[in-house]
Amino acid sequence: MRILSIETSCDDTAISIFEVSGGIQSASFKVLANNSNSQINIHIPYGGVFPALAKREHIKNLPIILETCLKQANFTPAPLLVKERGLRKGKIDKPPIDVIAVTSGPGLEMSLWTGIVFAKELAQKWKVPLIPVNHMEGHIVSVFGKGKGKFKLEKAKMPMLALLVSGGHTQLVLIKKWMQYEIIGESVDDAVGEAFDKVARMLGLPYPGGPEISKLAETERKHLKELEDSPTPGIGEFPYPRGRGKISLPRPMLHSKNFNFSYSGLKTAVLYMIRDLDGLQNIGEKTKRQIALEFENAAIECLVYKTQKAIEKYKIKTLIVAGGVSANKYLHNEMAKIIKGQNIKLYFPAKELSGDNSLMIGIAGYLNYIKNKKKVPKLDSIKATGNLRL
Repeated sequence: MRILSIETSCDDTAISIFEVSGGIQSASFKVLANNSNSQINIHIPYGGVFPALAKREHIKNLPIILETCLKQANFTPAPLLVKERGLRKGKIDKPPIDVIAVTSGPGLEMSLWTGIVFAKELAQKWKVPLIPVNHMEGHIVSVFGKGKGKFKLEKAKMPMLALLVSGGHTQLVLIKKWMQYEIIGESVDDAVGEAFDKVARMLGLPYPGGPEISKLAETERKHLKELEDSPTPGIGEFPYPRGRGKISLPRPMLHSKNFNFSYSGLKTAVLYMIRDLDGLQNIGEKTKRQIALEFENAAIECLVYKTQKAIEKYKIKTLIVAGGVSANKYLHNEMAKIIKGQNIKLYFPAKELSGDNSLMIGIAGYLNYIKNKKKVPKLDSIKATGNLRL
């Protein structure tokens, strides 16, 4: 069968088309088309995603990307024409699509509705089922996907643990059986990705800030390693500004008796540190690198420590780390350390699938379809839910 998937949960407009067969633990996928449009440049002046602009861009780009995908999959003639809003009226040819999957939440509701309305119109005109997909479930299965070509779902050993880390979510999810989820820990305030972006803004770094923080942190990490390895460190080389005291940040909730996280306090600690250093205008590039390094160390340590404790408690056999922050190299290295010597399989998504993408929505959509074939939801029942939970 063929499935078309649509993702518009935030500021990326994405559509994919798959050929797929097999069951929940043996599904085999062939990517026929995969296209997306990033809105990063549009939102840079705002230092973050501006919802009304995101909605406008989704509406504009969805028909364009769909037509591109249909042509890429050799489904010609293309049944749609690209218009500013919606589909062309009148008779259209149905492409060989059997199911449509669309993100229904969580995310920005303005953005989610654009994808859902577009998907409903397609499903109605093509007379095919429409499957709503939980964005976080998409991130979980993203680790098995590829941006092109063929791939299969691996038979992962249970129980599994998924650490989901993004701009909107920080969650530890226990999975004892495929497609059955228990959130055992989550952030009680800011998500880790949100904290990365806000700290980057405090340091005057461009949006999106997470990768910029990581670049500075990695530069400083390498510098300190060189000093450590040097037999004669240079005069005046200190791991903190002379006379200012050591750059040290808290690890909130690190030793709490649960698996929850907190990043609001860590973010505030950076704000006070910058204030105590007489403001951003008086901080040099070296000090920025040191703050970035300490922030990344603190943020990742909390993730790794809680994940390790969950692995021990639930005797985890498979560990999944997914979401936008999963692209962080330091997180990769630290997660690899905690499972070293253990019989635990570690999965990260391919870099192009770490952020929001329609490939993961297609995978999750297919699994939900074959699980609930007799309970396909009515179009009117599908709605955007910004705070949807697993």
